[in-house]
Amino acid sequence: MDSPIRLGFDSYSLRAWKWKAPKLIDYAATQKLDSIQLSSIGDYESFEPPYLRDVREQAARAGISIDGGIGCICPTSKSWSNRYGTPSQYLELGLRVCKAVGAKSMRCFLGASADRLAPGGIDRHIEETIKVLKTVRQPALDSGVIIAVENHSGDMQARELRMLIETVGKDFVGACLDTGNPMWVVENPLVTLEVLAPYTVTTHIRDSVVFEHPRGAAAQWVALGQGCVDWQPFMKMYRERCPAAVMQLENITGRPPQVLPYLEAEFWKAFPHANAGEFARFVAMARSGRPLMGPMVVEDVTGQQVPEFEAALRAQQLHDLERGFEFARRVLGAGVRWRA
Repeated sequence: MDSPIRLGFDSYSLRAWKWKAPKLIDYAATQKLDSIQLSSIGDYESFEPPYLRDVREQAARAGISIDGGIGCICPTSKSWSNRYGTPSQYLELGLRVCKAVGAKSMRCFLGASADRLAPGGIDRHIEETIKVLKTVRQPALDSGVIIAVENHSGDMQARELRMLIETVGKDFVGACLDTGNPMWVVENPLVTLEVLAPYTVTTHIRDSVVFEHPRGAAAQWVALGQGCVDWQPFMKMYRERCPAAVMQLENITGRPPQVLPYLEAEFWKAFPHANAGEFARFVAMARSGRPLMGPMVVEDVTGQQVPEFEAALRAQQLHDLERGFEFARRVLGAGVRWRA
């Protein structure tokens, strides 16, 4: 049998618990995971060297590797915040934190779906992100941390992210491959993997249902193993093309289905460079798909939380993430430590 892919999870999976790095690492250890992605510098209680050293040593004692992360780095994106200074300063802070905790990659992202319809379209934001990344080439190389740009929630299709990486430089920029976000840019996750595998250094592995709708299709994120992603060919390709990248599960359940109205002309204003062959593979996925036919607490929506549902959301996040670990191990053959 092939050597197993290392298994971990992205800290955002347990967002309702509001745990910080030490508790998240403890949890990863109890689950006998190989890794964890601390995908936000908000996961740390301090940026001071002694604290970060303690986090690194705690993970090392548990036999867990750390992938790091920050958020939006594009100054023209609607997702951008200057809380940590300029985009370059934010990247340099993230690189310093990642180096201190022993991470070899740092996830970040351009923006979100709204950016595709802004003046200049996604091309303008890609150009700005390229400029920003070029300003931190030397600090990134000095840190030994690869900046892993994610195909984030509706911002870039895989070919667009590939172009960004190749333009900036593969010596310090790679991809954080997300398998759930391709839904929002009408892309089959197998297409995403085909295009981005050579650049992938870390991941967000997530399942989705997608199914036909009178306006085109609808999609919803579900627990790993409950969706429509064809995982067997996906894993075959993963093992062949990016086996060193940790399979970091990013479980995001609790959100309603979202309509993708690709039968309407207005929808395509966001995708002026769409590839017909790749879109056809998404349509085929939708035609063979189906909605989730099972229970889910649907309340993880910004600004609409009902306090009484918070306990149910926390329980659901743990339950769905842990059954994802089981599916990844038993069906996909991922995970190293649990076999010991």
